[in-house]
Amino acid sequence: MNKESVWDYPRPPRVEPTSRRIRVYFAGVLIADSTRALRVLETSHPPVYYIPPADIRMDLLEATARRTFCEFKGTASYWTVRAEGREALDAAWSYAKPDRAFEAITGHLAFYASRLDECFVDEERVTPQTGSFYGGWITAEIEGPFKG
Repeated sequence: MNKESVWDYPRPPRVEPTSRRIRVYFAGVLIADSTRALRVLETSHPPVYYIPPADIRMDLLEATARRTFCEFKGTASYWTVRAEGREALDAAWSYAKPDRAFEAITGHLAFYASRLDECFVDEERVTPQTGSFYGGWITAEIEGPFKG
């Protein structure tokens, strides 16, 4: 297995396609399943996976009023996930109009692994990045230390 140090990732961040299978589960329900995700790599952060909406159960997501600003990507909007009588508030985010360098992630959603039950890269269950602001996904090949 090739190791990736987050300290080798670029700043400003880079967007790249990945064919790895990305899955998100909440309340026993498969919320997202994609082999067409994009990952954003940024110095000191584990990768963040952005999933196209066609690969997400959008009927289980509801937009919220929360907004945050990223100096690189622009203004993020947030989504609450609801399934089987449970709710994960602001568990996903997206950029409707990201900065030009990040146009590829327009409309794609990223998920906080810490707010959901299980998230996978291929068959590996990810470890959430610590803290409540950053949403990186840590797998065995990703080496820190991580910001957060």
